Amino acid sequence: MKGLASVAALLLASASPPALAQMDHSQMNHSQMDHSQMEQAQGQDHSAHMPAQAAPSDNPHAGHGHAATDDGIPRGVVPTPPADHAAEVFYDRAAMERARAAMRKESGGMTFSRLMLDRLEYQVRKGADGYRWEGEGWIGGDINRFAFKTEGEGEIGGPLERAEVQALYSRAIDPWFNLEAGVRHDIRPEPQRTYAVLGIEGLAPYWFEIGAQAFLSDKGDAHLRLAGSYDQRITQRLILQPAAEVNIAAQDVPQLGIGSGLSDIELGLRLRYEFAREFAPYIGVNWERRLSGSAAYARAAGESVSSTSLVMGVRFWF
Repeated sequence: MKGLASVAALLLASASPPALAQMDHSQMNHSQMDHSQMEQAQGQDHSAHMPAQAAPSDNPHAGHGHAATDDGIPRGVVPTPPADHAAEVFYDRAAMERARAAMRKESGGMTFSRLMLDRLEYQVRKGADGYRWEGEGWIGGDINRFAFKTEGEGEIGGPLERAEVQALYSRAIDPWFNLEAGVRHDIRPEPQRTYAVLGIEGLAPYWFEIGAQAFLSDKGDAHLRLAGSYDQRITQRLILQPAAEVNIAAQDVPQLGIGSGLSDIELGLRLRYEFAREFAPYIGVNWERRLSGSAAYARAAGESVSSTSLVMGVRFWF
């Protein structure tokens, strides 16, 4: 029996892999085989029957044109970004470069303009009803602009109570805020005043529109105006706008009925409906009150210290 086992071991050692795969193992008596010889037969080198090939690499990116590193991350040279432009396929390269230079230089770009009458309203209040307007406009580019502002109010059928006009140079200091400098002239009340103006306005976080202006008159009196508003969209066309304005004076100005400190405050709430983005009628309520020295001047002149008005008007721009 030992002779039969030796013959079987020799057959296994000389057989090729296909022959091993085709052998009928059911007819072999494994219990009588010399297992040391069997392990020797199964552990022989089959490399002679395999085609020659390169040893596999542990780097999954091997052969992809990148230099391999010890950490397995490929390294390479970052490709140079393209320097051409799609428009140059259809237009002359030099002409397109001049156009891009003009766009980069704001003063050589296009000029735009806008005119907005933010408030043109009728005020229903105790005593005589009144009217009011607030508007602004500008012409220029994205960085440098000439701007103007105007506002005023009066009684229906009565004299003009207050009116002012501002002419300003406006320059963008970032995508959200503009710096303003210029002059303001008050037509009413009498006596008239002319002021130097320095201010800032823009869009604060959470979409609050805010502005601050400092005024220095030709008579030496100084004032500060702070204003803010917020557009709360109820729908895409129905908008509720709360607004506030505060005026502060550095000293008393008896000729104009202005006391030093916090001189007056105004709060408003207006609901408008935009039939188009450029045209929106509105209704609302507005409250004004004079404070400290300004209130004392108003009482001395027989005027009301505070007033509440039901307002209705229109807002439009083009």
